[in-house]
Amino acid sequence: MFERLQAIGKAIKSELKVYRLVLEDRRTPTLAKIMLSLAVGYLLLPFDLIPDFIPVIGHLDDAVVVLALVAIAVKIIPEEVFADARIKANAGRI
Repeated sequence: MFERLQAIGKAIKSELKVYRLVLEDRRTPTLAKIMLSLAVGYLLLPFDLIPDFIPVIGHLDDAVVVLALVAIAVKIIPEEVFADARIKANAGRI
C-alpha cells in the first residue's frame, strides 16, 4: 500500500513538472495559461462558492471547478507541446 502511494506521488510530481513546462512553452495559447492560472487561484482562495460545511457538495465544488478549468485548458493546448514537455521532464530524471 505504501509503495502504491509513493508511485502515485511520483506520478503527480512528474505531471506537475510537465504542466510547468507546458506553461513556460511559447506555443501554449494564452487562454490555456489563463485557465490554468484560474484553477490554481481558485484552489488558493480563502473562500468557496459553496461553503465546505455543506456535506459532500461543499467539497465537490472545488474538484469540479478545478477539473473543468484544467480539462478545458488541456484541450486547447496542442498535443506536441505536451509531448515535448514530457520528453523534457523525463530527460531531467535520467
